[in-house]
Amino acid sequence: MTADGPLLDLSPGTGRAPLPALIARQAAMELRLLSRRIDSLVVMTVPPVLALFGVGVSDVIRLPTADRLGFAVPGAIALAVMASAFVGLAVSTGYERGHGVLKRLGASALPTWGLLLAKMAAAVVVIEAQVVVLAGLGVLLGWRPHGDGLLGAVGLVALATAAFAGVGLIMAGRLRAETTSGAANLAYLVMIVFGDVVFPLPTRVVDWTQLLPVTALAEGLRSALSAGAGVPVGYWSLLGLWAVLGLVSVVLWFRWE
Repeated sequence: MTADGPLLDLSPGTGRAPLPALIARQAAMELRLLSRRIDSLVVMTVPPVLALFGVGVSDVIRLPTADRLGFAVPGAIALAVMASAFVGLAVSTGYERGHGVLKRLGASALPTWGLLLAKMAAAVVVIEAQVVVLAGLGVLLGWRPHGDGLLGAVGLVALATAAFAGVGLIMAGRLRAETTSGAANLAYLVMIVFGDVVFPLPTRVVDWTQLLPVTALAEGLRSALSAGAGVPVGYWSLLGLWAVLGLVSVVLWFRWE
């Protein structure tokens, strides 16, 4: 205490904040940054919504089933997961790496793996919001999902999110930012057309495209939610393989500058 008031204590703290708190704060920062990138938000939201209405409501596209919403809603959800966990994460991380942001963040109290985990956590929050909106729109339009497949669908979305995030991060960690952005957006457009997500493909073609994570996710969601048959084991295995390959690649070969 001094004559002018209490003495200001400028001594350093006893330690850093708990690691979960650091990751949560970084994830919140990632969400704030995402809210300012209008182009990324458009890519994440507009195509899935257009796919839902264009395929689920209109009869312009011929489908292999009479349940148009049962085909369209899971496909729109799969597109949304790919847009956020793959395209959004790859593009933002690629430019941050190219501009030296990741290198500087690597010197902070947050460990490097914690930074990537925060980015994935932010993507998960966005995906949760997208799934709620798309599923809600589908229900309003008349879609009636099977409640028995809900738990399997949630698990499948979580596994697909990890798979897409791993692939997106390894692209961002190895390629130039411009190359990552172009490749990710091109892959997204190709999957809209050839992924059996929006436009139905012949069975012989789908047999091959099911090796892609977005097709496996869409078909697995249709099986669980629209057909009520649960998620086939093959889709679990395939998405699990993609997730392991992607995340292990990030651990081994991701470059911070």
